[in-house]
Amino acid sequence: MERQVIIVTGGARGIGKEIVKTLATEGHIIICNYNKSEKQAIELKKELEPKGIQIEIFQANITKKEECAKLVQFTLDKYKKINGLINNAGIDKIQMITEATRQDWDEIINTNLYGAFCMCQEVAKGMIKNHKGWIINISSIWGQVGASMEVIYSISKAGMDGMTKALAKELGPSGIRVNSIAPGAIDTDMNANLTKQELKELEQEILLEKIGKPSDIAKCVKWLVEDEYTTGQIISVNGGWVIT
Repeated sequence: MERQVIIVTGGARGIGKEIVKTLATEGHIIICNYNKSEKQAIELKKELEPKGIQIEIFQANITKKEECAKLVQFTLDKYKKINGLINNAGIDKIQMITEATRQDWDEIINTNLYGAFCMCQEVAKGMIKNHKGWIINISSIWGQVGASMEVIYSISKAGMDGMTKALAKELGPSGIRVNSIAPGAIDTDMNANLTKQELKELEQEILLEKIGKPSDIAKCVKWLVEDEYTTGQIISVNGGWVIT
């Protein structure tokens, strides 16, 4: 298929890292965005180079609109186009609602939702002009059903799903597809705080009786990149933990 130019936010770790590796291995041009994970981004670039795979790494704090614009402009200056955007960058904080502060709200909402909004806003300009393109938002199961002690995170991901549906309607006539992938329990640093017993209990709640892998999400991303007729969908990849 056509070699595409793709921006992946938060691409140096976890699910984002697996997405970058999967799409780069397929021959696509990947701009791997990171904010604080410079070491991991450099290591990922070095990991792929012996295999003959090159990626770009670019530092930008997506909570700042001007830095989103710089990331997009860098890509356009070097590659003249942007085929796709994957909004993967995200943070979480587990706490009672009574403990949550305005700073917690700002940090989570600005990263998970406002940052994704700004990136969509920046790439949409060129996509509308070219009458083609696609956006994939990495949401969460908690955006669909909510999570106890993760209220702000759940709000941010529900907002992302709402944005996905609204943008699919707005951008569809311009030939642009917009979808969300909502992972369930995935084996990443975000779940590193769980004990072995807690993980075992969690697995028992999942119909397939296992925790997902970042590659499970990356495979779904790969399919959506290749697909030409799916838009406005929230695709749950959760092993049957939640069926909506």
